[in-house]
Amino acid sequence: MHPSVTKICADFFGARRSEPRDLNHWYFSDNEKDANELAQLVLAGEKRATSPSLWWFEANGESIPAEGDLEVVTNWDGEAQCIVETTKVEIVPFNEISEEYAQTEGEGDKSLDYWRHVHWAYYQRELRDTDFDRVEDMPIVCMRFRVVFPATGNIGV
Repeated sequence: MHPSVTKICADFFGARRSEPRDLNHWYFSDNEKDANELAQLVLAGEKRATSPSLWWFEANGESIPAEGDLEVVTNWDGEAQCIVETTKVEIVPFNEISEEYAQTEGEGDKSLDYWRHVHWAYYQRELRDTDFDRVEDMPIVCMRFRVVFPATGNIGV
């Protein structure tokens, strides 16, 4: 774990006058370019959602996020960028993702066509070493979030 993750957790909980604890930390996507660009979109307020497949959680023995969860978003190198709070989680079939949700993800031109194209390719990579294959109605974990504490300061503490 990068030292900045420990620091942002200590700073966040210190600002809230509560006992510091480590939070789950992760970066977006599966490559450096996207991970860093998407983290910047979060900091800019453009990206307010993310969408791993339900099958990724199952294949990796991970818990599905829940409303109120706090997590640290990092860049590709593991450096803390901000703390986000999950505000809503829905499981939606891939082929039922809405235009509004695609806009909330804040990527590319924010269109549903862009979202489908980029995510269809991503899910192929995400599920590569699992027992799952992409299908049009595969379950997607649509996680909406808000930034509650950027690494450079605080908002919404």
